[in-house]
Amino acid sequence: MHKDNLLHQFGFSTKALIGKKLNFFCFVTLLGYTLVALSTKIGVLAANWQAEVGASYQQPNAMHYFGTDILGRSVLAKVLHGAEVAMSVGFIVALLAVAIGTMLGIVAGYFGGIIDACIVWLYTVVTAIPTMILLMVVAFVLGKGMQSICMALAITEWTETCRLIRGEVMRHKSREYIQAASAIGASSARKIFVHLLPNILPLMIYQFSLVFQTAVKQEVILSYLGIGIQNKPSWGIMISDAKTGLLRGVWWELFFATMAMFLLVLVFNILADALRDLLDPKLKGR
Repeated sequence: MHKDNLLHQFGFSTKALIGKKLNFFCFVTLLGYTLVALSTKIGVLAANWQAEVGASYQQPNAMHYFGTDILGRSVLAKVLHGAEVAMSVGFIVALLAVAIGTMLGIVAGYFGGIIDACIVWLYTVVTAIPTMILLMVVAFVLGKGMQSICMALAITEWTETCRLIRGEVMRHKSREYIQAASAIGASSARKIFVHLLPNILPLMIYQFSLVFQTAVKQEVILSYLGIGIQNKPSWGIMISDAKTGLLRGVWWELFFATMAMFLLVLVFNILADALRDLLDPKLKGR
């Protein structure tokens, strides 16, 4: 019965999430980013972003809507590829971090004892290290590139999910339906995957949205510092390259890269807050 109620509540929450105009706008915007990322990934959009399409530092005009950079390349094409990088990094990191955090959180919360103590010690140590320093160290060790950045971000972003999932599992472990499952001889695996996991799914979805936007911002920072994405357009690289152009009044590369990142993070923030309000009844009416 509790699983049916959960699915009904989740379906209702999905409708309510996109029911409001602002949430619907954010949902459509996020869908647009996703379609752009997929299109650039398969080469439908901005396939020749490295090609020279005009003179150096052309202002936005009817032919080049976002202008050109110092090498005469289309800023629009670079922004579109930056969206592909940001969406790819955000999705991969959020998936890995939430999976790691959920797995360790469930193990710690369900089994307790020395296992719980070890996992708590691990995420306490990782959390105690400043995030940016840990990211830079991991990035230097693993090298530059998409895979290294995703691994570095996943290693640093799983701790909050683990802490929250651990607490949620400890709270649900003592409830009647878990005790009833134990009474009929259900195995630990069945209690975790059939009973506990569906009830912590809303928290996992909310954490996914938070980790996603954090990963996007961290990737931009690392690329700006020169230890992130290489040989591909990234919003961080575009912002770094635009520093020299600002002295000459070239504002468009910095502006459009910053606005693309700002809009994506803003959309995720609004949707994450709406999702939190829908999934947590205690926050309704605030």
